Amino acid sequence: MANRHRGEIAAELDGRQWTLCLTLGALAELEDHFNVPSLTGLADAVAGQPLSTGDLIAILAAGLKGGGHDLTREDVAEMRHAGGPEGFARIVAELLQATFGAAEKEVDAAGTG
Repeated sequence: MANRHRGEIAAELDGRQWTLCLTLGALAELEDHFNVPSLTGLADAVAGQPLSTGDLIAILAAGLKGGGHDLTREDVAEMRHAGGPEGFARIVAELLQATFGAAEKEVDAAGTG
């Protein structure tokens, strides 16, 4: 079961429940993906620009890895969600909110927020 106090969320992907968490290692991976030098830079990057599909995949993959699941970005790219692209965007928004707090903006189905 996901523990919000630890920054965890639960999400259903491919008809299965998963726990996602942006651990320090996961955040470091995302700093590399977004090419930013710091956690503050990462928070600004995800809050200050539209997120591409590739960004959504990277964030989901990092969150799943941080949640203890051994999946690659390629594995995540093949996953399905009943809500389609908008469902993936909602999961990412919830994960970012759990990690960075209420200051993070929500992304919509197109990855723009």
